[in-house]
Amino acid sequence: MPKINRCRQYPETELQRTVVKHLEARAVPGLVWWHTPQGNKLGGKISAKGIAIQGAINKSLGVKRGVSDLVFLHDGRFYCLELKAEGRTPTEDQLRFIDDVNAAGGFACWCAGLDAALRILEQWGLLRGRAS
Repeated sequence: MPKINRCRQYPETELQRTVVKHLEARAVPGLVWWHTPQGNKLGGKISAKGIAIQGAINKSLGVKRGVSDLVFLHDGRFYCLELKAEGRTPTEDQLRFIDDVNAAGGFACWCAGLDAALRILEQWGLLRGRAS
């Protein structure tokens, strides 16, 4: 059985892991950041009407479509970054979330690739130093 190359199968997951490593090593003091899991394949029971029960529970608890991959709070400012692998673009829900954050006075955007992600975090002042 051939070995699956997870980097090729889930390029955005690998991108996010690399960005998280930079955050763990280079985050400015006082930065609060997190990832909110949104698109998990939960499986589980289906109701008599054919509705995924866990999905319905999540929706009732406030899970929203399109929430950005990484969320940050620093110095009273709110930031969100949607990460995409090279050649990929955000969904309509992700773009709507970005627009909503910006309209509410926060800072949100999407980017493709590691270099772009690090450049944005550095421009926002959330990372110390510069990526080489």
